[in-house]
Amino acid sequence: MRLILFSGAFLCLLACNNNTQSVTTPPPKVQVVSLQQQEVTLEKDFVGQVYGYNDIPIRTRVEGFLEKIAFQEGSFVKRGDLLYVVDPDPLLEAVNAAKSELARSQVNNERAISDLNRIEPLSEINAVSKKDLDAALAEKKGTDAIVNASEANLNLAQIRLGYASIKAPVDGIIGKTMARTGEFVGRAPNPVILNTISTVDSLRVEFFVTESDYLAWANHSKSNKSDTKSTPLQLILSDGSLFPYKGKVNFINREVNNVTGTILIQSVFPNPDRLVRPGQFARVRAAVETLPNALLVPQRCVNEVQGNYFVLRVKESGEVEQVGVQLGQSYRDYFIVLDGLSPNDKVIYEGLQRAKTGFQVEAEVVEFQSQFKAE
Repeated sequence: MRLILFSGAFLCLLACNNNTQSVTTPPPKVQVVSLQQQEVTLEKDFVGQVYGYNDIPIRTRVEGFLEKIAFQEGSFVKRGDLLYVVDPDPLLEAVNAAKSELARSQVNNERAISDLNRIEPLSEINAVSKKDLDAALAEKKGTDAIVNASEANLNLAQIRLGYASIKAPVDGIIGKTMARTGEFVGRAPNPVILNTISTVDSLRVEFFVTESDYLAWANHSKSNKSDTKSTPLQLILSDGSLFPYKGKVNFINREVNNVTGTILIQSVFPNPDRLVRPGQFARVRAAVETLPNALLVPQRCVNEVQGNYFVLRVKESGEVEQVGVQLGQSYRDYFIVLDGLSPNDKVIYEGLQRAKTGFQVEAEVVEFQSQFKAE
């Protein structure tokens, strides 16, 4: 009885194995992209330093004790706004002394004029000598010069008195004060520069480029029949966000630094919202080269092993083959292919784990949807 049961079980198992072998496994399904050539503009980022369009140091032109600070640190000030007041008393006394000196010189001048007016008629009738007339004329001219000098000294004293009230030279944002009320200012080692006002409606961004980058940039502009200075620039802030306003180059230094091998470029960006402040670091993005027929492969299709790059290509027969590729610069979420692939080649984009070299696959051609956000 046991023998009969064992024989039946064996026959059933054998029948199942035969049914399994008779089922053909279908080839795995994969998604492929067909490679195409297109014109691409390569961009490069350069580390830049942000400055105000004008960064004006506020200096005291007279020395004395600081009596008043008339602004809120970090606030927006307008041209002509009062910022600081330095003790004006010594300067006011200098004005008073200059006024007294002017008054004395005017009195002397009036006396000289009176003497000359008396002597001139007498000289005409030879009642006085020619020497007396010449002396009166010289005295009058001398007192005229002294009056002019006294007026100049008074003007200078009044100008210096005006320096005691320090006003904003431009519209802009004022920074932290370097001196406080009661401090002596205007003579080292005491503060001479009291503050800085930055005009931030527009910004200057300075950055350095290598000789090769500069030449590539210049050749790119030349090929587009445009000036290097007209190339639009983008600003990438420290948090990775794109600044919404584009800038342009307004200054290229006259020489390449022979130590660093770089050249200084200054750009200007509008900043109407006053979001970006002087002192920030940002990346300046510029188009440096245009490739008219670049062959692009999605980065997702490329595998890397010990510095070697390869993709899985599907032949017309549906067979998978591994192809080594030579890659150039990355472009958005693509690589530029220098060698190893041709236009219209179909490379596996989705299903890399299911595809094996030398095996058949069922390929579905899809259009690659770039995840790169246009900036």
